[in-house]
Amino acid sequence: MKNIAVIGAGTMGNGIAHTFAQFNYNVHLIDISEVAIEKGLATITKNLDRMVVKEKISEADKINTLDNITTFTEISKGVKDVDLVIEAATENAVLKSKIFKELDGVCDEKTILATNTSSISITQIAAVTNRPDKVIGMHFMNPVPIMKLVEIIRGYNTTDEVMNLTIELSKKIGKIPVEVNDYPGFVANRILMPMINESIETLYNGVAGVAEIDTVMKLGMAHPMGPLQLADFIGLDVCLSILNVMYDGFKNPKYAPCPLLVNMVMAGKLGIKSGEGFYDYSENRKAENVAKMFA
Repeated sequence: MKNIAVIGAGTMGNGIAHTFAQFNYNVHLIDISEVAIEKGLATITKNLDRMVVKEKISEADKINTLDNITTFTEISKGVKDVDLVIEAATENAVLKSKIFKELDGVCDEKTILATNTSSISITQIAAVTNRPDKVIGMHFMNPVPIMKLVEIIRGYNTTDEVMNLTIELSKKIGKIPVEVNDYPGFVANRILMPMINESIETLYNGVAGVAEIDTVMKLGMAHPMGPLQLADFIGLDVCLSILNVMYDGFKNPKYAPCPLLVNMVMAGKLGIKSGEGFYDYSENRKAENVAKMFA
């Protein structure tokens, strides 16, 4: 596999495109929005510049990486002659199903279709296609160019051949693939999201403040960042979406999102992406100032 298409130029999509391009794959970055594509390319360039400054790559490596990326605003044109498509659109089951139905109709019958979903059933997504045996989950971690883990999720019909090809491909781009089965939240978010949700519940119940909760988890549990800071980094809307998927999938109240999380998302307080979540990011992107409503 040498030709890769990535659907979505957002945080995960541009990170996936960056990573494959850096390892000399031909990457087609696809997004219906020209603005999103421009923003995605700007992010890739900025991240490459940072790597050059840190002497992790050369200026020639940066130029070569950018040259390996071609952009498209139409799926049908962007997926032509590719070996693998990785969908990295918003975490929404209806949207992903719509994209996969379209991909199934325009991609070569040999093309493998992967989704970067962090919680939605691979089997459910594959069911809208005529190639469920060639549909698989590739859940990259954010930031993609840095994080080593890729959860590889086998759908009910995914073949061993597709699984093995995907695992080997992940290794070729410097990642460590871990095979998991198709259950809501997989492994990473099934464990992470309840911890984040419980941290929000702890704040909601007045047990401790934002900085205090994060400090306990950083110093006491050796976490690199506190759970509330991490929620802001992921995006509170994404956290809510994943919790809802798990709650719907398991019907277990332990996955029910905290009312505070629900209200914050409805109010548009989504974390770093909106400038405010549990912390205030109006001055910088570091979690240094607790948001006024929690101060």
